[in-house]
Amino acid sequence: QAQLVESGGGLVQAGGSLRLSCAASGRAFSSYAMGWFRQAPGKERVFVAGINWSGGNTYYTDYVKGRFTISRDNAKNTVYLQMNSLKPEDTAVYYCAAELQYRLRDYAREGAYNYWGQGTQVTVSS
Repeated sequence: QAQLVESGGGLVQAGGSLRLSCAASGRAFSSYAMGWFRQAPGKERVFVAGINWSGGNTYYTDYVKGRFTISRDNAKNTVYLQMNSLKPEDTAVYYCAAELQYRLRDYAREGAYNYWGQGTQVTVSS
């Protein structure tokens, strides 16, 4: 049973970088596909990036493609989101999510994931 804890958020200027981390507890981390979602003030939570069990396949939405990189270190039970060239519109609470790889139907669908972290705040100033 996975438990997820995000960290690494903070306040940065536009054009800056942050690396978010999501540490997972529980067995068989490498059996899980992982995703990052975000929720801006007054808006719904939306998909940002996903990664399969091995890290060999990654998925991004257009608004972060080329700027963000998702990766994982299965030996550390951790997934990362490297965020470069940050924009004010990236301001949001960022959430880590996990689902067993064999059960995951759609990386971009919030309802496809059974496990969620508490979120970490990212604020990008102009």
